Amino acid sequence: MASLQSLFAADVRGIWNDPQLEWLNEPEDEKLPGSVIEFARNLLTGVSKSRLGLDNVITRYAPAWPVSQLPVVDRNILRMALFELIYTPGTPRKTAINEAVELAKIFGSESSARFVNGVLGSAMSGLESGEIAPVEPVPEGR
Repeated sequence: MASLQSLFAADVRGIWNDPQLEWLNEPEDEKLPGSVIEFARNLLTGVSKSRLGLDNVITRYAPAWPVSQLPVVDRNILRMALFELIYTPGTPRKTAINEAVELAKIFGSESSARFVNGVLGSAMSGLESGEIAPVEPVPEGR
């Protein structure tokens, strides 16, 4: 959720360089585990660096909906889930889709969950058929 909030903020501001997990300023007794924060940071950084390519995938599987006209929350939920599907092979695909649909139910409109599920289901078919090649992210510094 912290990654989604930060991506939403970056998208609204139009500032994608070095996005921050600005929503993690919780009280000391509510701190998230380091592994969760690291995952959120990797997701945020990965989506921001791969945003244009992810938008191309969205365009391919939702051609009737220009990415720029999608609700900001739906657009960023799709970006996050597609990043996980394409760039993090260790994340089970169904888990990435289910989490995206749940985020869409919580933060999106009435139709967001159906839309997100449909686009991601089509993209998953593209992954399974080889239309989209899953890749490992390039390590930092390369």
